[in-house]
Amino acid sequence: MSLGGASERSVPATKIEITVSCRNLLDLDTFSKSDPSRRLQDREGQLGVWFGRTEVIDNTLNPDFVRKFVLDYFFEEKQNLRFDVYNVDSKTNISKPDFLGQAFLALGEVIGGQGSRVERPLTGVPGKKCGTILLTAEELSNCRDIVTMQLCANKLDKKDFFGKSDPFLVFYRSNEDGTTVKIDVYDWDRDGSHDFIGEFTTSYRELSKAQNQFTVYEVLNPRKKCKKKKYVNSGTVTLLSFSVDSEFTFVDYIKGGTQLNFTVAIDFTASNGNPLQPTSLHYMSPYQLSAYAMALKAVGEIIQDYDSDKLFPAYGFGAKLPPEGRISHQFPLNNNDEDPNCEGIDGVLESYFQSLRTVQLYGPTYFAPVINQVARTAAKISDGSQYYVLLIITDGVISDMTQTKEAIVSASSLPMSIIIVGVGPAMFEAMEELDGDDVRVSSRGRYAERDIVQFVPFRDYVDRSGNQVLSMARLAKDVLAEIPEQLLSYMRTRDIQPRPPPPADASTTPAPEQP
Repeated sequence: MSLGGASERSVPATKIEITVSCRNLLDLDTFSKSDPSRRLQDREGQLGVWFGRTEVIDNTLNPDFVRKFVLDYFFEEKQNLRFDVYNVDSKTNISKPDFLGQAFLALGEVIGGQGSRVERPLTGVPGKKCGTILLTAEELSNCRDIVTMQLCANKLDKKDFFGKSDPFLVFYRSNEDGTTVKIDVYDWDRDGSHDFIGEFTTSYRELSKAQNQFTVYEVLNPRKKCKKKKYVNSGTVTLLSFSVDSEFTFVDYIKGGTQLNFTVAIDFTASNGNPLQPTSLHYMSPYQLSAYAMALKAVGEIIQDYDSDKLFPAYGFGAKLPPEGRISHQFPLNNNDEDPNCEGIDGVLESYFQSLRTVQLYGPTYFAPVINQVARTAAKISDGSQYYVLLIITDGVISDMTQTKEAIVSASSLPMSIIIVGVGPAMFEAMEELDGDDVRVSSRGRYAERDIVQFVPFRDYVDRSGNQVLSMARLAKDVLAEIPEQLLSYMRTRDIQPRPPPPADASTTPAPEQP
């Protein structure tokens, strides 16, 4: 599935179960309805990985398939899928079923759809309306509850000759369904040979009662109980409090309606070189994309699946604008100050290419204005329904480092992340300072609340054979991998829970079939 090969894949964030239905399929049977079956394939160019097929449902044009597809989900990858629908008639050769249509889409489109549901037209039969396919994504996961308990040990058997015990507890499931919990009590020893004090058993239900009352457990040592007739216990453990919190996932928020809003900012400083010359980092070759265009396309084509309106603000910085030659550090690529939105990633690319033809590359390189612009927008909505991702593509050292640090520190308390991609041969040491993986960004004694910046030099991801698709996949995989956790960190710090998914649209109900 991975463009880089199976050996380069990271551990999947989660597993997704896809449920499939179809509506208004082609009717190819003369005396009855079609007998549809569906199969799923993961595709990359001409390559594909076969996932499997559903059961056959007899005599219906609106099947709701029971068999589901389980897929590994990687937010940072474009996971393209192909669904084929066939009519399987027992009277015909089962190895050559009739083709009813197909649909192509990315897994991210399904997860990013309203309530993680999408409906797409089926195509592939010339001159025919093939109906639609409905897909629903459901995250598969184990229990994500986090339990916090406060316990107090009383009169435990002393194991230390000169002092009191230093107890700690070890929890075990004592049956397969996890309803019974066995807890061992030990006396901690510095050399690691911890002494067993005793044990007790309880259940999740009994533990949860501590939300309203204290619960006392006798700690029993089976060996002592057998040897000593007057043995009572080896002390007690009192459960003082018990609380349960749910740990939500990235998919939970997306399914509940959280939108990823993508903004791009492109470096138009003179150090990029004359766009008309092949040596320029902005050169518009008729045969291949520039590094700027590849970075924009690589990141944008994945994030766009999680933005319902597909409208993306796009800015340039460091250029002289016509007609008066005013230097701007934040100009809309579509030349519309009132509405900088571009329609889709293709619209952003078109506006970028048009700007290269009209503005004069100049300088200096300022990041703060565009960071502050996105931050002002992000500050207006803090309820978890919107999260902002700013992509900055640049070729060199920034000129407003102090102001940029201040902007990042301020933005770290907002629902936003910043991706910086460095293109060209320049040294980007200063950029590493903005990527707070090792040392959190600070400004005037104030530290960033969260790590929201990811910087990478594009040259580290360029495929040596010149395969641009592979280069873009590698870049996206690295720069986008931190976005889910950055979104979750914002939601956790603000105690924002995902909203319940919206109800299924009425259009997903089966259409009445004609006799």
